[in-house]
Amino acid sequence: MSDILTVKMLGGFSIERSGNRVDDHSNRMRKVWLLLAYLIFSRTTRITQDNLLQLLSSGDSEGDPGSRIKAMFYRARTMLNQLGEHVGHDLILFKNGCYSWNTELPIAVDAEEFDRLCSAAAQQTDADVRLDLYQQALALYAGDFLPKLSSEPWVMPISTYYHQMYLNAVQNTLELLEQRNRWTQAVALCRRALLVEPYSEHLYQHLMRGLIALEDRVGALHAYEEMSELLFSNFGVMPSDESRQLYRDAAREVGGITVPAGTLRDMLKEPAGAKGALLCEYDFFRLLYQVQARAIIRSGDVVHIALLSLHGRGKKELPRRSLDTAMDNLQDVVVHGLRQGDIVTKCSVSQFIIMLPQANYENSCAVCQRIIRAFGRQHPHSPASITFSIHPLEPNLPTA
Repeated sequence: MSDILTVKMLGGFSIERSGNRVDDHSNRMRKVWLLLAYLIFSRTTRITQDNLLQLLSSGDSEGDPGSRIKAMFYRARTMLNQLGEHVGHDLILFKNGCYSWNTELPIAVDAEEFDRLCSAAAQQTDADVRLDLYQQALALYAGDFLPKLSSEPWVMPISTYYHQMYLNAVQNTLELLEQRNRWTQAVALCRRALLVEPYSEHLYQHLMRGLIALEDRVGALHAYEEMSELLFSNFGVMPSDESRQLYRDAAREVGGITVPAGTLRDMLKEPAGAKGALLCEYDFFRLLYQVQARAIIRSGDVVHIALLSLHGRGKKELPRRSLDTAMDNLQDVVVHGLRQGDIVTKCSVSQFIIMLPQANYENSCAVCQRIIRAFGRQHPHSPASITFSIHPLEPNLPTA
């Protein structure tokens, strides 16, 4: 057998030779694919019988371990024989009581080639050559290492290694592309990379810069909104100042048409019949807070800030699904239980912050207690409990 064997382990697992191919798309024969992956990736090291028993015998204590291993290798060889006659026996050897992969036959593994190209790029001093090497490497990365075997102890550190190497390669490539104003390629790379690392604010920032450079400011705004929703719903955090500045840069020049004053007034108005508190995004609440802090210097008005925190009974942590349901219910109670002049926003996965204009400390406490009682009446079986704290809004005094 002389034809080269092409093995893909990034984003899936497949083995190909002379136009014939086998892959792990089916969920059947998982242990056979586990055995083949281990043999191929560890082919240059000695694999003992104990290694194989530990690899293949987990959760299966019935029968003779040696017989189970023989049966597994039989299935593995039978599968490889789909690539050509006797291929399974040529590739998997048995000698001196040990099984091994035949290292004398030519093989190309995408993960190993990816590693080689990234290492070569990192050592390259010519920026154009470095960019070309990184792009060749990134073209090989179809996804994380052996995704269907990702829970296996020996796969996890290797998957993490390649995942981090991919992110480093993406970052270095983006910097090189941006230096050359190759924004279309940079944007395309960001979108591909976000499929692998969907919660990377850094990648979203590169994407927004690229879209702004390509004059797609609406696309940059959409990217920010998508990122903001992902970060908040999964981690309870808001985008950084740098991301918000990119959002403002994109928003500043969106449109370019003159809007008549009457039309603008209609656009700014709330929908007819709006009731209850004003619910807004955290960024807008922060801006309104700063406006109010300036205004009370002149007006002398009293404004208090209430923080409502939701947790399990006895201040235990709630399961995420229960927490999300309780926060949705609490939002409805808060918005409809406050005055129209009050302002509320969600400031974490388990907290709301409320601005209460013209309310003293006692009134603010009474408002929060009323909300808690209303929540208890409307959702008597909720596993959540609510605590609150009240703080005065401090005026933004000018410095000398």
